[in-house]
Amino acid sequence: MSGNESAYGLWTLVLLNSAVFIIFAFSFYKPKSSRDWRSFGMYAAFIVALFTEMYGFPLTIYLLSGWLAQRFPEVNFLASHDAGHLLEIMFGWRANPHFGPFHMLSTAFIFGGFWLLASAWNVLYQAQRAHRLASSGPYARIRHPQYVAFVLIMFGFLLQWPTIITVVMFPILVIVYARLARREEAEVAAEFGAEYAAYRARTPALLPWPMVKNAQTEPKQ
Repeated sequence: MSGNESAYGLWTLVLLNSAVFIIFAFSFYKPKSSRDWRSFGMYAAFIVALFTEMYGFPLTIYLLSGWLAQRFPEVNFLASHDAGHLLEIMFGWRANPHFGPFHMLSTAFIFGGFWLLASAWNVLYQAQRAHRLASSGPYARIRHPQYVAFVLIMFGFLLQWPTIITVVMFPILVIVYARLARREEAEVAAEFGAEYAAYRARTPALLPWPMVKNAQTEPKQ
């Protein structure tokens, strides 16, 4: 595991990439309430932790150095930044990792998450301006598309560059987002009453496929 460590210590890239993905998400999410800032802050912390290891200090590679050296003796994980794509290395992808299956899948999740975040914010913004319930666009499929969007983006980055810290953070953040969603629902239910109860009955919270089941269980008019 000894060798040139020039592939890391690139703190300018840490700051630049963190800022790009945080500001980009901020431009779509536009947090207003304390709950909004809490959910956005958790996403931002995940992004900073990710890029800190991706370009700054590879803590995961150091902690796993013994196992990695024994399992992949031909790979110098510190000399090559490409070697930091651990899933590609572990599953035998030796070509450019940016064209590997995990990286390609990661890109799909990240772009899909940002698309969902932008689409959901536009619907929510228009609904808030009109003082009505957001129930169209992504909100017609799931009740919490913005939280789902953050989870998709973080999962995409996790596939691309898994680290011990982000692997631990991810399930914790998912649980926290689920709790925030429940608190949000209580507030919206208090504001919209029966209208929200009907919307909730026909629209799943996080995953779109239970809609069929919900439709079958609704009483016929």
